Amino acid sequence: MAAGTALGKDALGKGAHGKGAHGKSALGKGEVVETVRRRWMFRHPLVIRLAHWINVVCLAVLLMSGLQIFNAHPALYWGAASTFDKPFVAITDDQRDDGSARGVTYVAGKSFDTTGWLGLSNHNGEATGRAFPSWATLPAHQDLATGRRWHFLFAWAFVINGLIYLLYGIGSGQLRRRIIPDGDQMRGLGASIREHLTLHFAQGDEAKRYNVLQKLTYLVVVLGLLPLMLLTGLSMSPGFNAVVPLPNLFGGRQSARTVHFIVTNLLVLFVIVHVLLVLASGLWNNMRSMLTGWYVIERRKLPAGPEEIR
Repeated sequence: MAAGTALGKDALGKGAHGKGAHGKSALGKGEVVETVRRRWMFRHPLVIRLAHWINVVCLAVLLMSGLQIFNAHPALYWGAASTFDKPFVAITDDQRDDGSARGVTYVAGKSFDTTGWLGLSNHNGEATGRAFPSWATLPAHQDLATGRRWHFLFAWAFVINGLIYLLYGIGSGQLRRRIIPDGDQMRGLGASIREHLTLHFAQGDEAKRYNVLQKLTYLVVVLGLLPLMLLTGLSMSPGFNAVVPLPNLFGGRQSARTVHFIVTNLLVLFVIVHVLLVLASGLWNNMRSMLTGWYVIERRKLPAGPEEIR
């Protein structure tokens, strides 16, 4: 998310061209050096950091308990009612021609052998027919009632945490700075996509704030996917629907359940990409900023010729 105010002193490092920023070597004829300046800046306020880590816990529990709930009826449909003979998605187990068991996943009429992962997996040393394996659900054994209790508890924790984040973000201006790209950034969208694909990350002043691709992604997640997840979740509550007919927004209760599942997968994809980019752009620097708030900005100067060095 967006950077805070740069504080502290510059740390200057010099290394021989072709070596690390802190590498040391005697300069010979024809060698050049690269100068790196590092500035500490306070990037993430306490409220943002707490909200981030609470979200990590909530989303993990919601995912695992949600898969437990899905296992009770591992099929998805479009519309207001379950069309059992034509599911959009179904995960089950059946037998191969030789009589051996297998897991199979159906998506839009196409079948895929997913033995070992979906439909049929190992549980306590035995091949067990269940949609998602025991290591992916909370609790591990099949228990719909307990799964629902976990899911509802952490769903409300997630909602409360999200409301605090939004109120703080709006009141402090952090939300606008963190997820709304300006005109200059939007004009550089193509370049930002290329930089991410080639794993070239911002340096210097550009690293003080989120780039346009980051902002657009967080905008879609914070103001798009997460509210959609909440609305589709509430659409599956008979008690809530007696007051507000939310399923009508999605074309029926079963459609809401399917959208809920699709959004879950999009959020899982977002988390995977997010973690990979954290690793690629500097694990310790990113983790430190989300734990302590402090982030290091590097400014690299073009290599200078040996005649410029005294």
